[in-house]
Amino acid sequence: MEQIIFYILVSGILIFSVLTVTSRRILRAAVFLLFMLLCSAGLFFMLDFYFLAAVQLTVYAGGIIVLIIFSIMLTSQVNEKLEAAGVKKSSFSLIAAAAGAVVCIYSILNYSFPAVSNGETDSSMKNIGMQLLSYKDNGYVLPFEVISILLLASMVGAIIIAKRDSAK
Repeated sequence: MEQIIFYILVSGILIFSVLTVTSRRILRAAVFLLFMLLCSAGLFFMLDFYFLAAVQLTVYAGGIIVLIIFSIMLTSQVNEKLEAAGVKKSSFSLIAAAAGAVVCIYSILNYSFPAVSNGETDSSMKNIGMQLLSYKDNGYVLPFEVISILLLASMVGAIIIAKRDSAK
């Protein structure tokens, strides 16, 4: 049964990922991205990574998708269709995707994964909280701040682009 659920989730991730990048309606693309993030959270639940699954659901599926949908509602018309990708763009995209897949597969096959000791790690809420708030080794404050600045810059850029087009 676990394999069936795994294949359903993986096929959902693949299908919704392709639909996200090929949809010509931006609101539908955001909804497809939401479904893809929900399927990836399902994978985390299957792997017993409950904290990552909860973060995936609250931060990405909850917060980021709501931010994207509000950005779409504020900056463009919902029924607006994006331009169709031409043959040149599609071929370059296919070449880039194939090159990325080759690099990923080559890296995975040639990397010697070190053996992991089965020593216990402290997974208490206090330790997880300290790691999330730490800026030293195994800390996550710097990547979180970089991502928040990137999201802020993309929101400001989207609003500027939308206001410039509406002024014409």
